[in-house]
Amino acid sequence: MKKQKNKLAGLQKRKAISGYLFIAPFIIGFLVFMVRPFFHSLYMSFCNVELGAGNFTSHWAGLFNYNQAFRVDPDFNRLLFEEILRMFLYSIAIMVFSFFVALILNQKFKGRALVRAVFFLPVILSSGVMLGLETDNALMANLQATVETAAEGVNITDALKEILRTAGVGVRAYETVFEVIDNIYDVAISSGIQIIIFLSGLQTISASMYEAADIEGCTKWESLWKITFPMVSSLFLVNWIYTVVDFCMRSDNEVIEKIQNVMRVNLNYGFASAMSWIYFVIVIAIVGVSSWIISRRVYYYE
Repeated sequence: MKKQKNKLAGLQKRKAISGYLFIAPFIIGFLVFMVRPFFHSLYMSFCNVELGAGNFTSHWAGLFNYNQAFRVDPDFNRLLFEEILRMFLYSIAIMVFSFFVALILNQKFKGRALVRAVFFLPVILSSGVMLGLETDNALMANLQATVETAAEGVNITDALKEILRTAGVGVRAYETVFEVIDNIYDVAISSGIQIIIFLSGLQTISASMYEAADIEGCTKWESLWKITFPMVSSLFLVNWIYTVVDFCMRSDNEVIEKIQNVMRVNLNYGFASAMSWIYFVIVIAIVGVSSWIISRRVYYYE
């Protein structure tokens, strides 16, 4: 028994070493390239920064920049609230979409590998040079205009909105839902990594568990909630953190655009740093609280 425990401890140690080796490049890169700018930006957020010829000087200003962000700037609080609300809505939509797509892709059917590649393709298309090609592609722009022209007068979304409005459904509720539906392309293009993570978890579930459930008379719906969901619940935490962080770094994030304009256009580095740190602390707090809530419902198994 003691020998078996030592063997298990040795295996866990080797796994831990392998994990640290995988993340070692990130740790080294962060320590070398990120730590100094990280703390320097924190210092700049308490200063008024004056740009000179090839250099800049910082003058301590205390909480002046933070007061400007919360009490003086007319847009920052509004943009902050709108982006956090949008983050929650889209993150939940991405989680739901990626989980059920992973369930479908985990089934056995012809052409499964091709379909999986198609769902992961947006991850490649939304990165680097490919994103620029997609944005500046005149052919894609003309195609989109053609589709919109051809579909003019036939808008199912507007028809459903009118039906729900007539039925007395809360205006704000269905407008929020339809906003997500109208942007289903953004949801799908942001779900590639999450689908792969969920799919890898689904493939680790033993088929014997479902066979035993079938023998006991469980329906597919019951198996989903009693077997599938608990066995991959730990991946919901991973995907949630990734989705929130990924959303907060999107190019269409209006808070990020506001900070970039203050820094690049107004050349106010101190104020931009203060807004950056406010946004950073709020996002970290959201990630921490939501992760704590999700982790209480996570089922871990050996």
